[in-house]
Amino acid sequence: MNALIIINDPPYGTERLYNGLRMAHALIKRGDEVTVFLMADAVLGAKTGQKTPDGYYNAERMVRRVTSKGRVLLCGTCMDARGINESEILDGAKRSTMDALAEATAEADKVLVF
Repeated sequence: MNALIIINDPPYGTERLYNGLRMAHALIKRGDEVTVFLMADAVLGAKTGQKTPDGYYNAERMVRRVTSKGRVLLCGTCMDARGINESEILDGAKRSTMDALAEATAEADKVLVF
């Protein structure tokens, strides 16, 4: 199956990014093809240098796990609005566009939104 997971919420403060990435990990583990598209405040989940308290999840590490076997795209407009440039995002995550999201949506068997 080809799955597209769209995440909108910030990496911390709600658990939508956390749960969306958990779903991505589970689908990848099954052998499914996964694309995660981070929009709005969710783009902050791919920012490098995150430091979280011991015992608390780290969004950067979770996004990195997806990039190892899946695809992570970031809304470029959303990055610009938050002052994030490409040098600040982790390797494997890629600045993207709404056109790319539209294409990924058309190609997906399932679209999940968090």
